[in-house]
Amino acid sequence: MRPYRDVATLAGAQIVCFLLLTHLEPNFFLIHLYQSVLYIAILVMLFYMEDRWAYMIGMLASVVWLGLAYESGILGSAVRQLSQLRTANLSANLVGGIALTTALLAILMIAFCGRHWMKEYSGLGKARSTFLVSLGIVAVYYGTLLRFFWEMIPNG
Repeated sequence: MRPYRDVATLAGAQIVCFLLLTHLEPNFFLIHLYQSVLYIAILVMLFYMEDRWAYMIGMLASVVWLGLAYESGILGSAVRQLSQLRTANLSANLVGGIALTTALLAILMIAFCGRHWMKEYSGLGKARSTFLVSLGIVAVYYGTLLRFFWEMIPNG
């Protein structure tokens, strides 16, 4: 059994959540589509046995996504939407549920990638360079995403 199947499963589940959101929120189609690109890249890295990079980018991307989702009010809105389950429409309830599912998957991604990183790469002297390069990749990715889509974010 490959040790990174759990990370690949979580990345695949994130992609599915973002693709479901493209159908439920057609106004935000491009945002959700571009959000899935990083998780597709993680799957490709795992396929080519570049799991050191996949683990670090998986952790950092999930942390940044959670921070942005919290800061923009997406998570709070999802919780409010699900608390009004009986009064709201089905599409809004699904969007809230998928947003919270995506947040849970991000937390699991952080935990699993961190566990694999510590088990496989801790103490090998590659942590600093991998972290800094991965942080640069994630910063450029989310910076570009925010630059082009800031006006579309509900609380942006």
